[in-house]
Amino acid sequence: MKNIIITAILFGSGFLSQAQEVGLQLYSLRDQFKVDVSNTLGLIEEWGITNIEGGGTYDMPMEDFKTLLAEHNLNMVSVGAQFGDLENDIDKVVKNAKAFGATYVMCAWVPHDDNKWDLEETQHATDVFNKAGKILKKNGFTLAYHAHGYEFRPYKNATLFDYMAEHAKDFSFELDVFWAQHGGADPLALMKKYPKKFVLLHLKDMQKGIVGNNTGHEEDDTNVVLGTGQVDISGIVAEAKKLGIKYMFIEDESSDVVSQVPKSLEYLSQLEK
Repeated sequence: MKNIIITAILFGSGFLSQAQEVGLQLYSLRDQFKVDVSNTLGLIEEWGITNIEGGGTYDMPMEDFKTLLAEHNLNMVSVGAQFGDLENDIDKVVKNAKAFGATYVMCAWVPHDDNKWDLEETQHATDVFNKAGKILKKNGFTLAYHAHGYEFRPYKNATLFDYMAEHAKDFSFELDVFWAQHGGADPLALMKKYPKKFVLLHLKDMQKGIVGNNTGHEEDDTNVVLGTGQVDISGIVAEAKKLGIKYMFIEDESSDVVSQVPKSLEYLSQLEK
């Protein structure tokens, strides 16, 4: 019944068209998966969510995990990939994406010294993403880089992210609105500046009063229920709808994720067209 109710709320309110859907990044439930994989997937199903982003199998054989996904009506739209694999073992990435039947491959972090993320690092990452993205594209996948905050350090009259976006030829981006704002950017302004660059979103709100930085690090419990923090979630969702971004994944890294996600879904259901 919860599944039916939440789905009806999201579509019936005019918040989402049939071409858009709210999913969940599985990292949100990393602690719950350690206890019981099947029950955790069942919880996602109860929330009325069908599209997910993940990539691992939680120490289960791939076919067994995929069977559980099917039993809980879950579709792995986007799979994560390590930067090192994109650079040195692209066949592994392709194989995993094919196994899940994904559409997108996302990378959420480029290993680096926290005190060093400069033009050289940015150029190297951009080159790796372009090369990997070209191969993934030939195999039917779209590579999306998830900026994490350190990319918004200043460069000339803009930021290193601007350099990366302007030189992204064979890859796109997943905008994590929390990390963009935490890193000093305006996520809504980024969407308007680069209307064709963002193909996925992470919906995540930041506790009021938190002052960000561009290290890419913050306490997990600064993730709050959507609409209660300092990120303009409603404006971002409206712009995503305008730009035709189909998948928006809730990512809630807080220790209170199980109670917060339903509240975030309720908030999204109340947004107007």
